[in-house]
Amino acid sequence: MKKTIVPPAVIGILGGGQLGRMMALEAKAMGYRVVTLDPTNDSPCGQVADQQIIADFDDLRAAESLGKIADIVTYEFENVSSDVAKIIQRNSYLPQGYSLLYTTQNRLREKRAVEQAGCKVAPYVEIKSLNDFQQGIVSLGLPAVIKTVEGGYDGKGQKVLKTSGDALKVQNELDFNDGIYILEKFIPYVMEFSVIIARRPSGEQKAFPVVENIHRDNILHMSIAPARVCKEIAIEAENIARKIAEHLNLVGLLAIEMFLQENGEIFVNELAPRPHNSGHFTQQGCLTSQFEQHIRAVCNLPLGDPEIIRPTVMVNILGKDLPLVLKAMPSMDPRIKVHIYGKAEARSLRKMGHLNVVTDSLEESIRLIKELGLG
Repeated sequence: MKKTIVPPAVIGILGGGQLGRMMALEAKAMGYRVVTLDPTNDSPCGQVADQQIIADFDDLRAAESLGKIADIVTYEFENVSSDVAKIIQRNSYLPQGYSLLYTTQNRLREKRAVEQAGCKVAPYVEIKSLNDFQQGIVSLGLPAVIKTVEGGYDGKGQKVLKTSGDALKVQNELDFNDGIYILEKFIPYVMEFSVIIARRPSGEQKAFPVVENIHRDNILHMSIAPARVCKEIAIEAENIARKIAEHLNLVGLLAIEMFLQENGEIFVNELAPRPHNSGHFTQQGCLTSQFEQHIRAVCNLPLGDPEIIRPTVMVNILGKDLPLVLKAMPSMDPRIKVHIYGKAEARSLRKMGHLNVVTDSLEESIRLIKELGLG
């Protein structure tokens, strides 16, 4: 069904974090009303939504309420149970469907889907037992990466195994009663980048420019747009994104993280079926932000122009950085745009906000970030 949803319809958002907050702000600017479901009172999204249902994500009665209130439902994170998704689909309109969630919730299903789309992933094996793990180490070699099949973000749920000692230590920690694992060959890369692509039910799709990502302690620190790659690599990365979007019959946004090897070969790392941290640069850097584009896509409106306006660098503000940023704001360079998420507790490595720095050159933007003390 290819519905088009126009204001003042009610958009339901599963999740009350910062992605939901920025999604809600764009939706409200377009004239929609917003209701969010999240267990946290006064959540970042709840602060700007018209209504918040405070309940756990597996609360079926709350999901039913959300479905009845909202004309359309989307999500800001992918760990939504099938029971909740089924209730929402029965009572409301979930244009992204459950199939996309089902695929991206599980690393094995995700990798198989990427391969079926004709794209490359790192060699991997499924690990169901200690023998599987030991045989996997032999077949893939070291270094390798062991990951949980479900859950995990910002480096959680995965470990890099560089030596046989690392492998021996990890094999004693694996709990096969708690689920299965995936072992991947470690891919040496010269750059990690991502492409965020939007597709609406009509089939129209548009990709944002390739963005270069730099991590610290397994957490995204900085995104540089456009990525510092040649035109041929950028085109190939966008083509990979389009293949995967078509194969998954995408509705909404899909972020595709990729590794670039020295020889120019590109491997797909992970997928996220929603707005993504690496797409925050679009708020100031592009004609259309990723959050507006997501709303347009799920509501089946014509997609906005994703063209980049000026070079933009995004830097995450972690809890440990927040005092520095707040202190600097009264005299901050006006080309630095601050986005604070409204979270109650500023834990050291928790994402509390981000900066978008828009200048005439990436070098100038990076210089301003270093002067601020976040470089």
